[in-house]
Amino acid sequence: MKTPAKRILMITSNYAPEPNGIGKYNGELIHWLAARGYDCTVLTTYPYYPEWKISQVYRRNQYFFSKENVTAGHKPIKVYRCPHYVPTQPSGKKRVLQDFSFSLAASGKMLQLLLQRRFDFVITIAPSFHLGLLAASYKKLRPTRFIYHIQDMQIEAARNLGMLRSPWLLQQLFRLENFILRQADIISSISPQMVSNIAAKVSRDVLLFPNWVDVNRFFPLKDRSALKEQFGFPPNSKVILYSGALGEKQGLETVLEAARQLQYQPFLRFVICGDGPYRQQLEAIAASWQLQNLSFMPLQPASSFNHFLNMADLHLVIQKGQASDLVMPSKLTTILAVGGVPIVTANEGSGLFELINHHQIGVAVKADDAAALSHTIMKTLKEQTSHISENARKYALEQLAIDHIMERFEREMLQAPLP
Repeated sequence: MKTPAKRILMITSNYAPEPNGIGKYNGELIHWLAARGYDCTVLTTYPYYPEWKISQVYRRNQYFFSKENVTAGHKPIKVYRCPHYVPTQPSGKKRVLQDFSFSLAASGKMLQLLLQRRFDFVITIAPSFHLGLLAASYKKLRPTRFIYHIQDMQIEAARNLGMLRSPWLLQQLFRLENFILRQADIISSISPQMVSNIAAKVSRDVLLFPNWVDVNRFFPLKDRSALKEQFGFPPNSKVILYSGALGEKQGLETVLEAARQLQYQPFLRFVICGDGPYRQQLEAIAASWQLQNLSFMPLQPASSFNHFLNMADLHLVIQKGQASDLVMPSKLTTILAVGGVPIVTANEGSGLFELINHHQIGVAVKADDAAALSHTIMKTLKEQTSHISENARKYALEQLAIDHIMERFEREMLQAPLP
């Protein structure tokens, strides 16, 4: 008699078909497990990121619960979507309200799932960190293994960026997080520094599972000049590309200031590609400064994204200094896969700084310093960077391939003892 497939429930605020960020990785994680033969269920929201509005395809159902079936290999994935509040201009308080609205809706749906067959594993993804409460509650009622994977250190980031200022509220949130961490059977995160920071909170092992990249889908291409023409840029120009979410923690005003400082370099083209709540604000600043060397572009379709990334001479991986060890920019993985040369804002002593310099896979520059950024851009363009490109591609192949990471994730998952 064939053994029934083990059943997995993922609870997350972000999921496919969100094109980038955490939702992208969550979708790929579940698709990999489903293709491996697991019976997968996802409890999530309607797609809203990075535009911070419900995707047009889902807008008709956004005030209701819905279910969809997605096939991975020969295995269907059941996706339950819950209504939730999405702020058009996110702030600390509005983000708390957003998280609360999804938690409330997801709690009701999980009560229904409790009446079904038991899940062998419950995986929650932070952010939002408090979703671990749902997994901990499930574990109290039915035997399961609770896996808590941390993509962003959400509370510290909100505190350091000034999004949450109440000492009392921050204290309560840290207490809640500590309870969740103690309930989890497996805790994991995406960078060595984040792993170290989390382990120090609870004095227990935290596993490292970095964000991966599909190295067969993203790979180096030749003839960059032809690619530039394909996207409307002069073949002899030097394209400095930022592609990703346009949000507060990125600190993209630094890019605009660097473009202003270098606007008299006729061969330079700065490109900001993406969507998010701060795009209009950035466009207004660029217009007021009359930046002729800066272009805004929408998110590129998946079919042409490899070509688009290969077009750039330099890639910008920008975030504010306060967030340097609290998040690991997911955009870096695809840049490395195409053999790009990233200029990364990472302060000395941070985990990201150590990663970039130890493996020689990019150029680190002080965060929040437009003068340092513009100087580094010009210096890097004049230098020989082929070794960085080669190291970047090699690192992606050896360290970031999805099968390499997910096979370790599966082994740890299966070895976790059942309570």
